[in-house]
Amino acid sequence: MTTFHPKDFIETAEGLVFAVVDSHPEQGKVLCFLRYVLEDGGWRKKATEEANLFLRQRHADYLHYSPRLDTHLHAVETSRIVEHHQPRRRLRAILEDGGRDAVEDDVLLLAGLLTEQGVDLAQVGVTGSLLIGVQRDSSDIDLVCYGREGFLRCREVVRELIEQGQLQSLNDSDWRESYRRRGCSLSYGDYVWHERRKYNKAVVNGRKFDLSLIEPNAGEPDLYKKLGPVTLRCRIADDSRAFDYPAVYRIEYDAIGSIICFTATYAGQAFNGELVEVSGLLEEASDGSRHIVVGSSREAYGEHIMVIHG
Repeated sequence: MTTFHPKDFIETAEGLVFAVVDSHPEQGKVLCFLRYVLEDGGWRKKATEEANLFLRQRHADYLHYSPRLDTHLHAVETSRIVEHHQPRRRLRAILEDGGRDAVEDDVLLLAGLLTEQGVDLAQVGVTGSLLIGVQRDSSDIDLVCYGREGFLRCREVVRELIEQGQLQSLNDSDWRESYRRRGCSLSYGDYVWHERRKYNKAVVNGRKFDLSLIEPNAGEPDLYKKLGPVTLRCRIADDSRAFDYPAVYRIEYDAIGSIICFTATYAGQAFNGELVEVSGLLEEASDGSRHIVVGSSREAYGEHIMVIHG
């Protein structure tokens, strides 16, 4: 049986490429979100609202309401998938074939640096535009680490390589571009303060790259019910899954056990013992437990996790 992980891409016969967002298919469908459309002989990336409008007008059968997640997204029946793009397989192909352009050359350079520090590239992949070979000269590198231990090691290696001068931290221009693309509700100063602590972004040969974590052994799915928006302050009790997809923070707060974050903007945002302000949607699981969801939409407008510091 084929397993689908977040950060995988799936392609249909109509020339649509969707990013997988959940490991648990529903009714024979893979939960995902449209990212690329084949138009005029080339692949065009679609922003969130643009993707929703495109499907409403042309392929409404891919629009999906998930009763388990209590949210609207996209879904593709497994029988309609013509190609399953997998990050690890794509990185292996780049390593075997050699770089075909400047972006892939930088992937090889970065892979060599990581290998020299003992990172197991068999558990690393590339996603984003590189995954389907539509990168441009200006493209970033999106690395995916499979397994928490390997991700944490890779993150530590990035920190060490920055200190050694073999990788570089993002400069102000890089941070401003990252902030613009994220469109988060934090101020620019607060955004950068949080990001600098994460060591999941750096620059290789002038090209930005980032790291994300996929834990392949995802738990069993649950049913959720949205209760409405909430903003509160709480203290982080357990940050061990702060970089997971979704990120999970156990918190100290009456009747609410955790924050669950579906947007990379707030992955790794806070650490044990820190006081945070969180704004998101309160949800209740089938067992009666409650949590706050940050990232109920891709951009998570008006939703955030912010450390109260200074």
